[in-house]
Amino acid sequence: MTTDAPETTETRFSILNNPSYLYQVYSSYMLEYKNNLNTDEFFNPEVLKKSLNILVRKYYKPVAGWFQAHDNDIDVVYYSDKFNDPPISTQILDIDYKTLSRHVHNNNIDLLIPATPSAAITYEDNDIPMILVKATYLKSNEAVVLGVTYHHSLMDGTAFWTFMANWSALCKQLHEHGDITEFDIPHPPTFEFPNVSHLRNPSKMFEHSEYVLVDADKCVMKFQPGTEKIVVTVLEVSVEQQQTLRQQARNCNVSFTEMLSAVLWKGTNDIRLQLNPEIGSGLSLYSCAVNPRARMGVSNNVCASPTTHTSCEQTVLEIAALDLCDIAQLVHEAIGMCTGEYLISSFDFLLKQRRQELDDERNNRIDKKLMLVYVCPKVVKCIALSSRTFPIYTTDFGFGTPEYVRPPYLPFDGCMRIWPTPLYDACSSNAPLEVYVSLPEHIDLSKSPLLSQFLKASMD
Repeated sequence: MTTDAPETTETRFSILNNPSYLYQVYSSYMLEYKNNLNTDEFFNPEVLKKSLNILVRKYYKPVAGWFQAHDNDIDVVYYSDKFNDPPISTQILDIDYKTLSRHVHNNNIDLLIPATPSAAITYEDNDIPMILVKATYLKSNEAVVLGVTYHHSLMDGTAFWTFMANWSALCKQLHEHGDITEFDIPHPPTFEFPNVSHLRNPSKMFEHSEYVLVDADKCVMKFQPGTEKIVVTVLEVSVEQQQTLRQQARNCNVSFTEMLSAVLWKGTNDIRLQLNPEIGSGLSLYSCAVNPRARMGVSNNVCASPTTHTSCEQTVLEIAALDLCDIAQLVHEAIGMCTGEYLISSFDFLLKQRRQELDDERNNRIDKKLMLVYVCPKVVKCIALSSRTFPIYTTDFGFGTPEYVRPPYLPFDGCMRIWPTPLYDACSSNAPLEVYVSLPEHIDLSKSPLLSQFLKASMD
């Protein structure tokens, strides 16, 4: 008796309703785990790979699919009998734990992060991995570093760290219970960004100055470092300094993050002006990534990338003359622009532009492409990205939580990533915060009275 093979089924998930389709880039993290219990089966590579494949096939079907540009749309296509399993590679290094940890802290991406192809989605190139993993083991079995890279157009930070929580939980269950088929993951994901058309208000018009059109033939759809070498300085905001900032925020009727952003903006602005007084009439840009999930009633379990940006500008001299409270108010107003009406307007604006770009590409026209304004030259830039509420240090694959997680290196001027430390709790501020500041190497933050107090001693 012959049994026919089951029919292939195809499922499509549009990504053009994600504002972050614009981020056709990979984002990478390093998670450092120490073998504190001297476990022989520490991060068994076969279990690690099996758990990842089960996760994407069973729970994250778009991640096991392919990008496909067609007509003037982009889908993720998933087939029931064909899987784009995440590439996972391993390596064993004959070095000690302290040396490995130094490589993580110093962001040695060539050693610890998987190599990626181009992340640009085109009509010709559909073979783009959604997730890539590189597991680095020590010959001594002292530690493991997971280098994890994901395509930003499919997930924002919230969706990614939910993915990591689910992967670590599934892997832990395989380690503890062996070859099981049913799993209990903490955040079962859903897909397809919900319809938010009810937020549309045709009577309100927005400029969306956070985006800029550039010549398509000069745009490679990825962040560019420019002509100056960009280096990252790690600032540390102590518990006591956080308490001071919170009091300042209350006095100014702004949030803690808005007050910290004001300190970062004014500090870098004043250093630039001190180095070159002739830039005073130039523009000083503040921009921030805004996660609109709460404002739109969207669950954190929705695997999507709805993050958008807002921005504001003043001259360099104007920022230098303002006090911190005034600057924090500017930041507060910029973030406050992100209402439901603004968000749906941003959705419509981006969707119209991206469809035009796809039509230009399909018809071999070279015209304009849309980019975020902060990747373009400005005299001063402060781009605030806050990750302090993400569940970064809860990812337990069965051997404890990470000793340290290194955020992505963003090689463009002015990026300020606010980052938790292992014991940090956003509600109680019971541990230091870190801020990863990307600036040209000639900028000396010790020259700023505002920023020098946060300078962190380099790792030995």
